[in-house]
Amino acid sequence: MKVAVFGLGYAGTVSAACLARADHDVWGVDVDTEKVKVVEAGSSPVIEPGLDELVHEGVSAGRLHATTDGVAALDGADIAVVCVGTPSTDHGRVDLSQVERAVGEIVEQSRVAKPPPKGLRSIVIRSTVPVGTVDDLVVPILSVDPPTGWRYGVAMCPEFLRESSGIRDFFDPPFTVIGTDDPEVAAAVTELFAFVGQEPRVVRTREAEALKYVCNAFHATKVSFANELARLMRCLGVDARNVMDVFCEDTRLNLSSRYLRPGFAFGGSCLPKDLRALLHIARVNNVDLPLMAGTLQSNELTVGEVVDRTIASGGRDVALLGLSFKAETDDLRESPNVELAETLLGKGFRLRIYDAIVNPARLVGTNRSYIESKLPHLCRLLSDSAAEALKGADVAIVSSTDAAAVEALLDDPPRVVIDINGRLGRDVEDLPGYAGLGW
Repeated sequence: MKVAVFGLGYAGTVSAACLARADHDVWGVDVDTEKVKVVEAGSSPVIEPGLDELVHEGVSAGRLHATTDGVAALDGADIAVVCVGTPSTDHGRVDLSQVERAVGEIVEQSRVAKPPPKGLRSIVIRSTVPVGTVDDLVVPILSVDPPTGWRYGVAMCPEFLRESSGIRDFFDPPFTVIGTDDPEVAAAVTELFAFVGQEPRVVRTREAEALKYVCNAFHATKVSFANELARLMRCLGVDARNVMDVFCEDTRLNLSSRYLRPGFAFGGSCLPKDLRALLHIARVNNVDLPLMAGTLQSNELTVGEVVDRTIASGGRDVALLGLSFKAETDDLRESPNVELAETLLGKGFRLRIYDAIVNPARLVGTNRSYIESKLPHLCRLLSDSAAEALKGADVAIVSSTDAAAVEALLDDPPRVVIDINGRLGRDVEDLPGYAGLGW
């Protein structure tokens, strides 16, 4: 394929050189004549291990070109890749002026350049941009003066290149993501990256835009997590490096998809208690742990959001389907569902609860003591079936995936269904009053 790469900074140069290595005909475009001269001479304008050699190989083979002339780059090009900078302003807002300029130039220069041979020119945004940029900025620019005889398509394809290992990351990415609603564009971009040997994930444009921010936010959180706990461990005479070495060996829970699914707040007999203990130890040792403290606060906000949504519904009769903190257990200790029930009762809602597992007569020990202190009249609140709990309800708050609960919801759906589980199935999500917690 002929590919025009707009922007010869770090991501653009790595992308252009790697695409040329994959036998594409690649034209790098930049307004900086010095960058263009460096690439034309067979070198890289940015420092990255192996990139000089890769650029030299591509230029020598005639597969990699650099120019300030966008028309030459776009002549017959199937794909235009936008890899320009999106710097941050003083207040954190993303400056999209380079993206706007690049897409505008693509439109302007495409009027003169030869059309794409297959009748489709896919504009692929690789720059990191806020959610909505493609729909609200890029698409309108492409729609102002649509071409005759061929058309534009657009996709968001975030890059995941780490400096110092960018080439390796390009050829062996964690995933290949194509954000588009256009099947032809998805097919074209799939062909572009076919050399990776990885089935791409085709998602909505906004989801692809969000993914890069989610990944980087998690990476930043991990760094702060390790450093924050290391500050405390040092005070306790513990070498945090050794602790984290062992911690990282657990790929079943610690380094895994566990606990990374949107849903309701965390609870149970361990997480809240141990987090509070950690914060107490830190206070005793005069160590600030803002990330850990913020984690508890964020958890409380999750519960509060469900309360606020219930209030906003205008209904007064609420069915809570699921009470324990985790399915298939009757452990109610620090269950966020219990906290939710307690709050709703305190605000005057009429509440009925269904949980397929919880039986007050079988609760013992601290589990029994906890629920008696929070919901002393639990027996009066519990319903024998989901259908009974839902009868006459204005709002259903659903954490249970119990088949009977799902069936009862579909048979007699209340006006509002607040899903705090996220795995109830498409039939429930299609109900008129359905609303997900974070989706």
